[in-house]
Amino acid sequence: MKLPASFLLALLMTLPTPPSNAAAAPPAAPPATAPDAARKPHPVTAPFGATREDEYYWLRDDDRKDAAMLAYLEAENAWTDAVMAPLKPLQDTLYDEIVGRIKQDDSSVPYRERGWWYYSRFEKGKDYPVHARRQDGPGIDALSIQAANERGDFAGEQVLLDVNAMAEGKGYFSVGDYAVSQDNRILAWADDAVGRRQYTIRFRDLETGRVWPETIEGVSPNLVWADDNRTLFYVENDPETLLTVRVKKHVLGTPVAQDVLVYEEHDDSFYMGIGRTRDDRFITIGVESTVASELRYAPAADPRAFTVLAKRQRDVEYDADHLGGRWVIRTNAPGADGKPATNFKLATAPSDATSRAQWSDWLAHDPGVFIEEFELFDGFTAVAERSGGLERIRLLKHGEGGGSARWADGSQQYVAADEPVYSMGLSVNAEPDSGWLRYGYTSLAMPATTYELNVATGERRLLKQQPVPGYDPAKYVTERVWVTARDGAKVPVSLVYRKGLRKDGTAPLFQYA
Repeated sequence: MKLPASFLLALLMTLPTPPSNAAAAPPAAPPATAPDAARKPHPVTAPFGATREDEYYWLRDDDRKDAAMLAYLEAENAWTDAVMAPLKPLQDTLYDEIVGRIKQDDSSVPYRERGWWYYSRFEKGKDYPVHARRQDGPGIDALSIQAANERGDFAGEQVLLDVNAMAEGKGYFSVGDYAVSQDNRILAWADDAVGRRQYTIRFRDLETGRVWPETIEGVSPNLVWADDNRTLFYVENDPETLLTVRVKKHVLGTPVAQDVLVYEEHDDSFYMGIGRTRDDRFITIGVESTVASELRYAPAADPRAFTVLAKRQRDVEYDADHLGGRWVIRTNAPGADGKPATNFKLATAPSDATSRAQWSDWLAHDPGVFIEEFELFDGFTAVAERSGGLERIRLLKHGEGGGSARWADGSQQYVAADEPVYSMGLSVNAEPDSGWLRYGYTSLAMPATTYELNVATGERRLLKQQPVPGYDPAKYVTERVWVTARDGAKVPVSLVYRKGLRKDGTAPLFQYA
């Protein structure tokens, strides 16, 4: 497992110099002078006509093959190694301490989707994950799979991508995204072996192991299958700017050169992404800039024509999902009073909506509550928000006949926490018909933890807590106090300390804001 040099350097800057009696041999003196990049005149002309001189433009080499550029980087690396050599023993000590607190053969919490449990796991001493799945069946659930992984029992596992094997012999490698077709049979993934965020899509039949011959280059890591299990939607990057500019679709077994252009964005202030709605009914194309959003949708069973949910408008942002025969929309659009919903609100719209005139407010805007995201379920909606100085999850009932009997009066409810100060957010909830909500929880004393909550009964199950060798959260306490600022505002202050601390002003305090 590797740690970035910048992280180690930041730690070194906060620590005292090692004692002079250290056992390490004296290092060789660094070179007299640091490398100095040559200046070579090169004019750069902007699209609007302005020209500037970039004397270091020669250092740009998207193919990573220019001999002069590589020689300069090697000289810089050699200089850094020589200058940092006196601290090498301390670097090694810090590295060993950090790695010693990381469980290297850990795995993610499995989630169920279309009859399979998906997860990623790491093997000790290796840098990349293994993405895998197991078929659902009697006695198979998230906890049993985690227990098997912990024992090193991988019987019944189907490896989707062993990224360690894929990265072997390469200086850089990344799998940006992968997607399994709706019939669970075909795997598409996007990988990058250069590091420039220009990914290549590849395909494999998970039943036969056959790899399709076609590859699609120059794309963003964002893949969506249509219902026919042969058509993959993807986003093409501009080769120079790397902006997401075109949505295309590829049909397995056909020439990539014949891929159909689905949508092209001509405003380079917008970024683009694709997805499927919560109920798998629609494929969506979303574009957004700093001040505006726009979403298109098409039936996943026949995605030939895309409809705009609401045309883009400056200072109006929105994102939407579909379930239960309606769109649910998070937006800052103005209400009837003409005032923008600065902290966002939730609205609903019919399945065939084409304008904001068809939207109806559902969860009103609150100046004291910022809505970050939401997740739709058959009987309730989970809303991730910032309120009261905390990151919390609010649960909303879906009217009569659905959701929890405990909410017969239509009230709302917050997911409970065990501490006065914490951070809570939505986890992977792949199936909307589930009565269990998965969420992540952490605090200044509690490592990252994944719970699932039965919304109907209130039962909570611990699925996983990040293992931190040598640390016991039971020895620490978190607390929150409120301080009055000079202008009268109440400011929350989070505290963490070891149990048994004497609050008499004699203990040292580390404070940051």
